[in-house]
Amino acid sequence: MATSALRLLLACALLAGVAVAQRVVMVQSGPLIRTEGSHVTIWCNVSGYKEGVEQDFEWSMYLPTAADREIRIVSTSQQNYAYAVYSQRVNSKEINVERLSRDSAMLHITKVQAKDQGLFECYTPNTDGRYLGSYSARTNLTVIPDSLAVAAPAQTLSKVEGDTLTLTCEVSRTTLQHTHLSVGWYLRALGNASAPPQELVTLSRDFVLRSGGPYRQRMAAGDLRLDKTSATAYRLTIHKLQPVDQGQLYCQATEWIQDPDDSWFAMTRKQSDKTEIRIKPTDRDFSIQVSTERRSFTAGEPLELRCTIEAQNVPERFFSVSWVFSSSPVAVVGPSAVPVLGPDYMAREAAGQMTVRKESASVHLLKLQHLRPEDAGKYICRVTEREKTPTGDFIDRSKRSRNVQIAVSALKSNITVTMTSNASDVLEGDVVQLTCSVQTTTGPLSMVWYRADKDETAVPQEVATVDRDGAVWHSPSYRERASYGDIRVEKVQGSTFTLSIYNSLPGDEGQYSCTATEWQQTGSELEINWEKIGEQSDAKTISVKTVESSFVVSASSRTPYITFGDSFDLLCLVKPRHNPRVPTSVTWRFKPASLDSAEGMQGDGFKELVTFTREGTLQWGEQLLGLGTRTTVDRSHSNTNFRLSVTKAGRREAGKYQCTAVLWRRNYDNSWSRVANRTSNLLGISVVQPESKLRVQKTNQSQVHLEDSRVRMNCSITSQTSADSQHAVLWYVRRASGSETDELLLRIERFGAFEYGAYADEERLRRRVQAERLSPRLYTLTLNRAESSDSGTYYCLVEEWLSDPDGAWYRVAREASGFTQVLVRQPEIRLQVEEQESNITVPESGSIRLGCSIPSQSTRDSRFSVFWYVERSDSEYDDIQPGKEGQQRECVFSIGHDAVFGNANCVPKDEGGPNSRLQFERQTSDQYSLTIQGARPGDAGRYYCHVEEWLLNPRNAWYRLATNNSGFTIVNVQARAASSVHSVVCSNESLFYFVFFYPFPIFGILLIALLLLRFKSRNNNKSQEGKNGAPLLWIKEPHLSYSPTCLDPPALSLHPGSVD
Repeated sequence: MATSALRLLLACALLAGVAVAQRVVMVQSGPLIRTEGSHVTIWCNVSGYKEGVEQDFEWSMYLPTAADREIRIVSTSQQNYAYAVYSQRVNSKEINVERLSRDSAMLHITKVQAKDQGLFECYTPNTDGRYLGSYSARTNLTVIPDSLAVAAPAQTLSKVEGDTLTLTCEVSRTTLQHTHLSVGWYLRALGNASAPPQELVTLSRDFVLRSGGPYRQRMAAGDLRLDKTSATAYRLTIHKLQPVDQGQLYCQATEWIQDPDDSWFAMTRKQSDKTEIRIKPTDRDFSIQVSTERRSFTAGEPLELRCTIEAQNVPERFFSVSWVFSSSPVAVVGPSAVPVLGPDYMAREAAGQMTVRKESASVHLLKLQHLRPEDAGKYICRVTEREKTPTGDFIDRSKRSRNVQIAVSALKSNITVTMTSNASDVLEGDVVQLTCSVQTTTGPLSMVWYRADKDETAVPQEVATVDRDGAVWHSPSYRERASYGDIRVEKVQGSTFTLSIYNSLPGDEGQYSCTATEWQQTGSELEINWEKIGEQSDAKTISVKTVESSFVVSASSRTPYITFGDSFDLLCLVKPRHNPRVPTSVTWRFKPASLDSAEGMQGDGFKELVTFTREGTLQWGEQLLGLGTRTTVDRSHSNTNFRLSVTKAGRREAGKYQCTAVLWRRNYDNSWSRVANRTSNLLGISVVQPESKLRVQKTNQSQVHLEDSRVRMNCSITSQTSADSQHAVLWYVRRASGSETDELLLRIERFGAFEYGAYADEERLRRRVQAERLSPRLYTLTLNRAESSDSGTYYCLVEEWLSDPDGAWYRVAREASGFTQVLVRQPEIRLQVEEQESNITVPESGSIRLGCSIPSQSTRDSRFSVFWYVERSDSEYDDIQPGKEGQQRECVFSIGHDAVFGNANCVPKDEGGPNSRLQFERQTSDQYSLTIQGARPGDAGRYYCHVEEWLLNPRNAWYRLATNNSGFTIVNVQARAASSVHSVVCSNESLFYFVFFYPFPIFGILLIALLLLRFKSRNNNKSQEGKNGAPLLWIKEPHLSYSPTCLDPPALSLHPGSVD
């Protein structure tokens, strides 16, 4: 055990030694969450370096959108270290590095921006001469919006010493992170802006309440409070204000967040607007002011008098207020705010016509609800303050206000009456509503309603009466209807009255009038009398139209002719509009078309389908359309439109339709009376097969494809008769050879099954043809591995099928598509061989390298057969030109497309084997080269390569697509023998002129002399020339051919035509 413990201690010591020797860079742990616009600091320390060397720090960042892209910010060693995006902020010192010590620094971002969010890295360059440990550390910075808001109204308040001050500050934030708030109130003295603010009270981030030094005792005594009244409101209350409290008050809020190292960081701090507080010293004097809106009133109007006490610290002083009218006491309100009324006003206060109360500490109210003429006179407010002296005695100080003269005039009626109605002409059963409005009223009102005939020959009949208290009395002739609710009289507001007649009858027609009477209360409280002070009236004529006169029923249909499977709607229109008191019952009747020609039929043949009863229920008849499953009925909200709808109509639904309506009247005793009966016009409905709307794409197309490719053709249905249509598609082909018959490839049934035609088996297309249904209206035909025999004209034939309402399928129409001309051909010939010519000279026994480059080929799958040929002339000095007589073409080498050397068309002289001088090489699929080693003089000539392009057809047979030749390469082989005559002559300039230049003038002179001699001899023998008839020999100027290359000597030759 001791040995094990010793080994463990030794290992720990070694590890500790290694740890001390390693460099360690530490940065403030993250993530650090900071608000936009705040001051951000991030410290960075380094340890484990060689002592005595000051360390440098380099700061970079990585954006979240580009985690592997470094953005340099600032360095302690490099002045222009920052990238452009940060250089301006670094130069303006908005971003800087503060060195805290030799191995510690802090990054400052005085105003962080949202784009600064990312991963920050602190890097320390190596100063130890070797690398051991870590040289950088990273931390994550998250920048969030600054959502802290602090608001308090800016105001100036004047207070008196001893008053209470209350201020409220609204503090809110919308930060998603978990943060804490601290809210405090501060006081800044007036006239000393440089002095630090005094802390009053603060609610810390831990929800602990603390106060500043001078205010601790006042907070302990309860004179200083900070209350959180809501989620965002903080209220400051200062009781017993002192002169030292004067100054500028504001609240300050700080938002805190806890970093990963458990330390708290103030992300943002904001202040509210300042409230200026001015405190006046205490003054014991007071004054009185009585106010009213006006001093002239009319009897019945209310009077309000307010007595205002103007003094300091009123709530803490004791005042009594007395109201006096013409030297008679009205009421006394003591410090306890309990009024004591005078004997003449107790009854008025008990009747609710008088109010005496204390509205606030300094305002007292006297209110008389209904003024009387005897209330005119002088009103006075007397205020008495009771103050306790230091000796314990009480001293009363009283003051009275000025007289307030109130004038009350007698009441005069100025009322006006206006009658309105909801309509002048109403339909029987509708509501008649009359409204009588009275304006300019001062006293209670009573209302009487009358009705008279239109001709006004009879005495108006009273309908109802509303008395002063709002009680309603109906006349005997209308009392029974009123008991059932048909007659209703209401007082809507104080001066608005309504008369409503429900379920109006024709006898309700006539002229209606309302008479309003205004009353005034007279007498004392013990004996109250009412006096009529005014009366006005207005009238309105109402006409009631009977429903029978306008009762009309009509039927209509927009689709008298429909097709199988379609829907039709029949509309029965009933006029006038529905009235619950005069409802309508509507019945739909039907006569099948098969009964129109029937003989011996009893009745009209119509059967009831469905009835809408007057109660609003449905009652089905004996005749059902579509087995009752395809028929729906509905009606409008106003019960004027009754619709019969039939879906998926068939032959059974063809016939004549008719609707009948019965008008009912509901009496006020809930009994029913039949008023009228109407029958609509006949509607004939014919059901026929649908007209075909089948349309197939008719566009003709031409497609050209290469062999072994995929041919795809579409059959698109542009329109169809119904959304429920199904299709059968037949694909046909017309051979390209000119056959007039169209062969069936395959057929796709409407239910998805398909079968191949005889042509598919004949042309072995069963495995290569593919038919698909991409969508309900799009079909495709695909030929895989197309052959040239597949060329032809293709089209599709579409059959449209529909199901009748009874479930049987029938063919609606068939239509053929446009033609698609398909041409399958061999690939386009694009074979090209490098045609650039070249001239090379090689020494004897050297190597001749011949290249063959194919820059372009027809397809990527092409293979090549390559042949090299050489052309040699018969004469050593003849020019080697292709196709020139005397030249021989000889095969040098060949390789087939199957990579087999040799070919029947090309048999090289040099046999293959280890001793062959030919070396073939294929660098790439389009680069070939042939090397002839050990060059000989006989190898000279014009070389070129011949290329054949081969392809594999769809039936896996090779065929030759194209051929092409390259440019010529002229090869000269220089022998090793002694210098030739040509080279000796050309190398010596004097010898060259002697051999090739000087002989020509000499020969020319001799030729001229010979010609002159010949001419002279001809003249002498002219007569003899005539006899013999032989022409003289005329020699033209010889033609001189000269080659400046010095490879061949100049040649003097006579060309045809030189001798005449």
